[in-house]
Amino acid sequence: MRSSSWYGGEDRDSYIHRAWMRRGNPDSAFDGRPQIALVNTASDLAPCNSHLTEVAQSVKNGVWEAGGVPLHLPMISIGETLVRPTSMLWRNMVAMATEELIRANPIDGVVLLGGCDKTIPALLMGAASVNLPSVVISGGPMLTGTFEGSPLGCGTDVWKRSEEMRAGLLSKAKFLSSESAMIRSKGHCNTMGTASTMSFMAEALGMTAPGITGIPAPDSRLLAASHDTGRLIVEMVKADRKPSDVMTKASFINAIITLAGIGGSTNAVVHLLAIAGRLGVDLTLDDFDKYGSHIPLLVNLQPAGTYLMEDLHRAGGLHAVLRELKDHLEPSAITVTGKPFIEPLDSAEIFDKDVIRSAKEPLQKNAGIAILHGNLAPSGAVIKPAAASAHLLTHTGPALVFDSVEDFHVRINDPDLDVDENTVLILRGCGPKGYPGMPEVANMIMPEKVLAKGVTDMVRICDGRMSGTAYGTVILHVAPEAASGGPLGLIEDGDMIILDVPNRRLDIDVPQEVLAKRKPSPAMTQAFAQPKRGWERIYVEHVMQADKGADLDLLQGSSSSDVTRESH
Repeated sequence: MRSSSWYGGEDRDSYIHRAWMRRGNPDSAFDGRPQIALVNTASDLAPCNSHLTEVAQSVKNGVWEAGGVPLHLPMISIGETLVRPTSMLWRNMVAMATEELIRANPIDGVVLLGGCDKTIPALLMGAASVNLPSVVISGGPMLTGTFEGSPLGCGTDVWKRSEEMRAGLLSKAKFLSSESAMIRSKGHCNTMGTASTMSFMAEALGMTAPGITGIPAPDSRLLAASHDTGRLIVEMVKADRKPSDVMTKASFINAIITLAGIGGSTNAVVHLLAIAGRLGVDLTLDDFDKYGSHIPLLVNLQPAGTYLMEDLHRAGGLHAVLRELKDHLEPSAITVTGKPFIEPLDSAEIFDKDVIRSAKEPLQKNAGIAILHGNLAPSGAVIKPAAASAHLLTHTGPALVFDSVEDFHVRINDPDLDVDENTVLILRGCGPKGYPGMPEVANMIMPEKVLAKGVTDMVRICDGRMSGTAYGTVILHVAPEAASGGPLGLIEDGDMIILDVPNRRLDIDVPQEVLAKRKPSPAMTQAFAQPKRGWERIYVEHVMQADKGADLDLLQGSSSSDVTRESH
């Protein structure tokens, strides 16, 4: 055991390590038993994860039962709806802290406890870098809340009802009244937002016990499965089954296929790219189009459909979806059990064919993520056709440019704004460096003068991200971002923007020689203030672009679990 280099022996250092860790543990706790860290992102300020300490207790019971020693390791947590300026700024910090604390401690295996959007990808990034046996447990989605007899989808119904209120279709009193019904129970968002998506991505990558993902947070079966996962991690340590053994290129292909089939969040693109970068797996932005764009959408969940996560679980869950897509999956991929990823799929069933469609009768055909290139996005941009308006997937219109989020909020509802339904809204200065942290602002609200005409969607382009619970014809993750010299920073009001999703193009109809003479907007440059200290400065100096997962350049590749120096 790796931990034996701390606890084994009869010298002074071994004495110190054992003595300070006894605290009621028996002698056998230091006699070669696997030491299992429960990396726990529970926090009252990350409410979707606040129940994970209860889950951790079930894991502990399973670890003890299997002969291991469970050790609670609290981890930095990120409350998606709370932290400013954006939760994405802190994902890489959590990943770094996870990596460093796993490596620094006498740990043989790791259970990663997350749920809210950035916690699972951050934990996977950190664990992949250390490459000790690791397994993920998602805290699960919340139960469905209702308001006036209708189910409420977290996030999605906020955006929807907010726009209805702005359009005069819903009273402010009713909008605010629905707030108390939005969150019914513990757990993460109940739509196919980023939290649900990344939980499914963890399973699609093979990094969870098969079948655990999607169990609602209050469901006692989650605790039973967590107990079994505690037993599993001890077996994984003994087999030396590591993240690099499980998360291969085949696993990432399966994750891309899964992402398309469930109608998952575009945020999964940057997270999967970042995780692959930690493992040295050759995953590119174009792989999402290559392997996923032709996959049908089978899951009828908000924001692309009707139902919510509790419905998906009762309808058969992820395995029922993947059984329909089995012919597309890579059979060589394995899970943390060491068995083939596709092995459990044959016994899966669909119990509600309106929630989970068959491959022959999908919700949408060819609904996976599309990757766009062109002179406006030389390194690529992302669009989710399943959440877009079909009539806008091919569109040409004049640009209306906003140089920052603040500029957008000040001007978007100006009655004198030169905008109509054909206008292409451009929001820049929102990329990894420019904000900093790449916020979820790409799904810009509609101008009031356009809403008043009954228009519900417009083409919107941004170098930032979009909430997984949001919808609309939004092109995001434009790379390079404006703050890094990308062409997005050179667009002027009135420039004609050409969107052609079928041909995967995003262009600005301005001669290259004209663009070459332009300089970045002074207003955008002024809005980007170079951080002077702390994490923000480190982040801006080292963060890569969206097409590289927005990870830090100095954290690419794994660095093993080796620590060669003693602390005494």
